[in-house]
Amino acid sequence: MKYTQLGRTGLKVSRLVLGTMNFGPQTSEADSHSIMDAALGAGVNYFDTANAYGWGANKGRTEEIIGSWFAKGGERRDKTVLATKVYANMSLDDTPPWPNHDRLSALNIRRSVEASLRRLRTDYIDIYQFHHVDRHTPFEEIWQAVDVLVQQGKILYAGSSNFAGWHIARANETARRLGSYGLVSEQCLYNLAERSAEMEVIPAAREYGLGVIPWSPLHGGLLGGVLRKEREGGAARSASGRSADALANTTVRAQVQAYEDLLEKHGLAPGEAALAWLLTRPGVTGPIVGPRTAEQLESALRAVELELSEEVLTSLDEIFPGPGPSPESFAW
Repeated sequence: MKYTQLGRTGLKVSRLVLGTMNFGPQTSEADSHSIMDAALGAGVNYFDTANAYGWGANKGRTEEIIGSWFAKGGERRDKTVLATKVYANMSLDDTPPWPNHDRLSALNIRRSVEASLRRLRTDYIDIYQFHHVDRHTPFEEIWQAVDVLVQQGKILYAGSSNFAGWHIARANETARRLGSYGLVSEQCLYNLAERSAEMEVIPAAREYGLGVIPWSPLHGGLLGGVLRKEREGGAARSASGRSADALANTTVRAQVQAYEDLLEKHGLAPGEAALAWLLTRPGVTGPIVGPRTAEQLESALRAVELELSEEVLTSLDEIFPGPGPSPESFAW
């Protein structure tokens, strides 16, 4: 495994981030534990989750699965850089949801941290992330709550997810004015097929010293050899979600076909190449991979050692051109 600094921090993290969203809904607790053991054994030390994972009536279940894994001991917690998230309403039975059980008020941040700590069976969270921007809570209030939690030793760093570039700037300028450390990471949708983050989100993250953590690196399976699997009758994930929506567009389908043809020509596995491409991108700490099986984890691990040639990188840019820097991409 290869490691890098998380943004401007002194924290060393693996170039792959283990995403746990499937733990519970699609992967059993026993299999989830096996995947986490395999990831840690391979040197992956950065694990990502969220308080809402498990979804619906099972919100919080994924954190519980991680907590039961930590409880097995063997330095599992000490070796793991643990990231979780706050924002979603965690009321299980209330319709409509009870007020103050979601978003980023100081009250909900405090309540949510305590609940996540109980489910995770730990006394601290390494990176506490805002799952979405809260347009109704000022950053002054957010940083006040974060600073108290840092002082109490319950969290070490704060990160964001799904922020626009100007949200990152506003958050960290407010933190600077208050003497707070500010955001250290941003999780954003970023992959070969969806490169809009390159316009403003990633430049803002780099300017303010945030590590970029791309989510959906295969764009819902679109970049994982979906057309080949479709021909072979095994593309279950292509029938719905982001992948199906994209393939309904004939231009996108042609791009994906060209992508798969290119990688077949060079003897490369599509999913591994898509991850390896992200690892070449400026500012990227490591993509989140969310394996449902041990085999999927093994494939992701191979991407860390994969070196893409300049010919392949140039061809990928031709197939999936980025938006270009802003403001040049939309102005003279």
